[in-house]
Amino acid sequence: MLFSFIIPVYNRPDEIDELLHSIAQLDYEDEYEVVVIEDGSTIMCNSIIDKYSEKITISYYFKNNSGPGDSRNFGMQKAKGDYFIILDSDCILPKDYLKTVSSALELDFVDCFGGPDKALESFSVIQKAINFSMTSFLTTGGIRGGSEKVDKFQPRSFNMGLSQKAFQASHGFGNIHPGEDPDLSIRLWNLGFKTRLIKAAYVYHKRRIDWRKFYIQVNKFGKARPILNHWYPKYAKMTFWFPSLFLFGFLFSVILFCFAMPYLFFTFLAYFGIIFVSSLLQNKNTIIAFYSIIATAIQFYGYGLGFVKAYTNIFLLKKEPEIAHPELFFKKT
Repeated sequence: MLFSFIIPVYNRPDEIDELLHSIAQLDYEDEYEVVVIEDGSTIMCNSIIDKYSEKITISYYFKNNSGPGDSRNFGMQKAKGDYFIILDSDCILPKDYLKTVSSALELDFVDCFGGPDKALESFSVIQKAINFSMTSFLTTGGIRGGSEKVDKFQPRSFNMGLSQKAFQASHGFGNIHPGEDPDLSIRLWNLGFKTRLIKAAYVYHKRRIDWRKFYIQVNKFGKARPILNHWYPKYAKMTFWFPSLFLFGFLFSVILFCFAMPYLFFTFLAYFGIIFVSSLLQNKNTIIAFYSIIATAIQFYGYGLGFVKAYTNIFLLKKEPEIAHPELFFKKT
């Protein structure tokens, strides 16, 4: 089986350098290729590509900016492999990544898989705190952390595999972003394809974002979910409401606290205490543990507000998703 790595990049040559370096170090004997798609960048990474051109089989394309989903589709159309592995440019691969994926697919083939993410020791304290909030079973990040228990796993495109057959049948990613990952998964299910989590196929996901960018990211995640529920009501779950209910519950607990009824507020404090202890045990660092509380609060606040706003626009005001939230849609090339 010929694997093709599909990597869209936008103004991040330093990240591509780190990712390609890790790919060049892979412990894998069979042939594979790398396809890098420059998505309308103004800071090009062509010099980085040249740096690795003799170490790995690599193709490099430039296209007008149309978002990561369309860029991945572009790359898969150009790739030669039977199986595509889609990565974000801010990922780093462990040496046994491709061997792990190949072995898992040989043992139990699936047309679409997803893998979890971890943090490297070299990551900053904020990166590690955000990684904790995005992967811990104590937050909404359990799926990304590899704790998905249900049979219909929704892979995330920072670390996703897709067969050429499944790509051709589904036509790849849609133009919503974020949300293009579960959108593709659901369409694959409806076409009869299966998806699966390969827990051992993890990547190191740097997430080079500050608190403000993290808020914007999770807020968009929240906005995307009601749109997906609108498109695919069969797959809507009550658990998608959890961050919004958490947010409203916390605000209600503050009001009760002001009226000398502190017990609900103390429950929320206990939850954040558990977050602190869990992160401390995992990261062995009090600063990361404290920042994990901030990251979790931002995650619930941003996602919760975004979800309520989009739900109101889509389900109550009956607006079309593209009109209500144009910031979530790219125009296809």
